[in-house]
Amino acid sequence: MLLDNKVAIVTGGAKGIGYAIARRFLEEGARVVIADLDDVAGPKATAELSVFGQVRYVECDVGERLDVRNMVAATLDAFGDIDVLVNDAAILVKADFLDLDPADFDRVLRVNLKGAFLCGQAVARHMVERIKAGGTPGAIINLSSVNAIFAIADQVPYSVSKGGLSQLTRVMALSLAPYGIRVNAIGPGSIATEMLETVMTNPEVRRTILSRTPLGRIGEPREIAAIAAFLASNEASYITGQTIYADGGRLPLNYTVPVND
Repeated sequence: MLLDNKVAIVTGGAKGIGYAIARRFLEEGARVVIADLDDVAGPKATAELSVFGQVRYVECDVGERLDVRNMVAATLDAFGDIDVLVNDAAILVKADFLDLDPADFDRVLRVNLKGAFLCGQAVARHMVERIKAGGTPGAIINLSSVNAIFAIADQVPYSVSKGGLSQLTRVMALSLAPYGIRVNAIGPGSIATEMLETVMTNPEVRRTILSRTPLGRIGEPREIAAIAAFLASNEASYITGQTIYADGGRLPLNYTVPVND
């Protein structure tokens, strides 16, 4: 198995892509801590995923430094080590640029960008201490988005946060390379999560999304999870500072493609 005996933290792991990553990691032999603020979905996910391996739920606000410190401590208490961190926790606020409340801008960046920084720094510090004691390096994976490159007028702070996350990935990778710690990102396109399903019921929106997706379909969370498992494993031992875009071919596209009704 790709991740046999490794310990992983997945922030935002109670639902969606994070849930799929937690499941795939467990299937690959890892022990997993799901860190989330949803005290309904978190325990529910833990109960569902326990059939695949050892999994714990930790309540954590990733934008709060003390919560992050407690998350790391809880993981070490439960499993004794940390080999992999997946920064998936994110929120979205939709508003036109002219109407956006500055408080909403701050709130999104606090979770999506500052949260990844705080979690990454805390886990990396543990990994560095382990390496100095003769241990092996680990891996950090940030969940970016095609919106790190594309601009969406009514998703200002989300787009900005994902652009910042891609740059944070590069900075972290360079800073931690001397210790052998790898840092990469995944940039999903349109993925079949609860958030997307709410708009896919609109035929016009569905047509628009598919018209910009050359592969002609919506991606599945498990497809993002497969990339995460690879990046977390020793199979990706010479990859760092990269963002892998899983978007059905959207990024190279400068036109629209036919859509079958």
